[in-house]
Amino acid sequence: MTRKKVKLAFITNDSARKATFKKRKKGLMKKVSELSTLCGIDACAIVYSPYESLPELWPDGRGAHRVLAQFKSMPEMEQSKKMVNQESFISHRIAKAADQLKKLHKDNREKEISHLMYQCLTGKELQGLGVAELNDMGWLVDHNLKEIYKRIEGLKKPAAVVDGSVQRAALQQQWFTDQWMGNLSDGQQGVGGSFGHGGAGAGGGDEIIMQFNDGSNHAAMWSNVFFP
Repeated sequence: MTRKKVKLAFITNDSARKATFKKRKKGLMKKVSELSTLCGIDACAIVYSPYESLPELWPDGRGAHRVLAQFKSMPEMEQSKKMVNQESFISHRIAKAADQLKKLHKDNREKEISHLMYQCLTGKELQGLGVAELNDMGWLVDHNLKEIYKRIEGLKKPAAVVDGSVQRAALQQQWFTDQWMGNLSDGQQGVGGSFGHGGAGAGGGDEIIMQFNDGSNHAAMWSNVFFP
């Protein structure tokens, strides 16, 4: 069975408030003890109440005085660095809730304008819409168009890279063919002739020196239907 959610408000009934105080105080002391034992830190608890003449201390008076003395020995800026009171805590919660409410209003407004935009695309006329709705719809249309153009540009980039690689490979293959045919026409090898150093039947005896790209472009130069 799930625990019933308690409304955080002052308990007006005296007996109920006193019973709640005793129960919550016991739980608070237990949590401080667990925190100190499990994490090995110095902690103390001092609880004043109208139901008891003396405050209740944890772990005891000496331990509480030791922790308080350690706290007072710290610089004043360090003491108040993470200190909050009820007013600042509530103000922070209100500001946080206001930001969340503003975000929800913005999301709901965007959904409403998106619905109107889709209705207009189906043939609904714009008559009857106010200036605020028209301005918001114009902003939403411009925003969607920017996203569409950005997506199109992103899809074009891989295609451009592929086309550039194919064109570069074709140019390298054409250069290789031109070099090969040019050396053949200049050397005029005879039957049984060889390229390189003059052998039996060598025509001119000149070496054919071919310029290759670095290792990163070898695959691109030889890449075609015959040499995958």
